[in-house]
Amino acid sequence: MYYYLSAIRQYVNFRGRERRKAFWHFYLINIIIGFIFAALDGLFGTINAIEGSGTISAIYGAFIFLPSLALFVRRIHDTGRSGWWALLLFIPIIGFLSALYFSIADGHPYENEYGPSPKHLSFGR
Repeated sequence: MYYYLSAIRQYVNFRGRERRKAFWHFYLINIIIGFIFAALDGLFGTINAIEGSGTISAIYGAFIFLPSLALFVRRIHDTGRSGWWALLLFIPIIGFLSALYFSIADGHPYENEYGPSPKHLSFGR
């Protein structure tokens, strides 16, 4: 939960670097919350038949969009690349493949232009 809340608090921080561990913890919790909200949408009947998503899920999606994007940019920075690579997310198939690559790629082991390695700064987190 620490990494999830940390990403929420840094929702407009597009600078610096983020470890894979923090990235995956955030997304795991995000998926669990998404399933809970989807279940609530089904339970309350708030699913829009045309769009296929529910009101509660849509509100959560809007809330989590910016923190997710900022976290992804910091993750890209950890691999030593510019955050502009995040624009690939908006291209079908290529976006998915690039997101998969950046989310599993090992971070640059030493300081890069985006800051020191978060792996060596985290002290066990």
